[in-house]
Amino acid sequence: MRLLTSTPALALTGCLLGLWAAAALASPPALCIVPAKPGGGMDQTCKLAQKALGAQALQISYMPGGVGAVAWTSIITQRSAEPNTLVAYSGGSLLNLAEGKFGQSTSGNVRWVAGIGTDYGMIAVRSDSPYKNLRDLMSAIKDKPSQVPIGTGGTIGSQDWLKMAQIARQSNVDPKSLRLVAFEGGGESFTALLAGYVQAVSGDASEASLHAIGNKIRVLAVLSDARLPGALANVPTAREQGYDVTWPIIRGVYMGPQVSDADYKKWVGVFQHAMAQPGFDEERKLHGLYPFAMTGQDLTNYIDKAVNHYRQQAKEFGLVR
Repeated sequence: MRLLTSTPALALTGCLLGLWAAAALASPPALCIVPAKPGGGMDQTCKLAQKALGAQALQISYMPGGVGAVAWTSIITQRSAEPNTLVAYSGGSLLNLAEGKFGQSTSGNVRWVAGIGTDYGMIAVRSDSPYKNLRDLMSAIKDKPSQVPIGTGGTIGSQDWLKMAQIARQSNVDPKSLRLVAFEGGGESFTALLAGYVQAVSGDASEASLHAIGNKIRVLAVLSDARLPGALANVPTAREQGYDVTWPIIRGVYMGPQVSDADYKKWVGVFQHAMAQPGFDEERKLHGLYPFAMTGQDLTNYIDKAVNHYRQQAKEFGLVR
């Protein structure tokens, strides 16, 4: 079998498939569902997993709708026992759970396989925008909020909305006055920004890294504790500009609740092995993500705590149903 890989993860992929081939490659390829349209952070999550496992072992499918709700419902009601179906998730998925946007679901309704990287929130404008920094943007919003449309992945209560709401509150701006334009994921938000339909985007650093390559956007701030390495290394944090807002975003994959223990443990082992390989760190970096590696029960415990934390944040804005 010939593997088509052209990155430093070549050795990683070959090693991982050697471990997994008997269980997976004899069957149809496994599936990684992106619960959004192409081009956003969820897409990058599945593409990173695919790069680690190989395109012949893992295929990607798109199931947008409800900012993750359609895919979530499909997995827990119709495909709950599929042993080779993974779904990408992010901190936004956990926030939706906390706010009740996935119905009566809880974090215990799926099996959390792996967290394979972390991302951070960011605020961006077009490179020809008059706003040179975050304070410029917030000053314009404070003066005439209706004239500064901001693209977000999701509606009121989404993580992109909550990022802007926290910054707005620290600018003495009523979050309800923000003119937010909801899209189905970060890819659409950046498309709208480049087309001039919105003047700013509240999104994720991994998405911005991809678009920053062409010098068509200007990232005003990253919502991290310190400046990020890589393509956004010169971008100041929100804290540096006087806004005490950080927004880390874990990214990974989950499975249906009725997947057998044997299949679940197999996948946990696959990701543990993959993330331990030297090439994985570089591959993760190429996909705009930053170090984070957690699997199985440790990840499940982490997710439970994260959902509770998001619920407390959401309650401050009256968002919990």
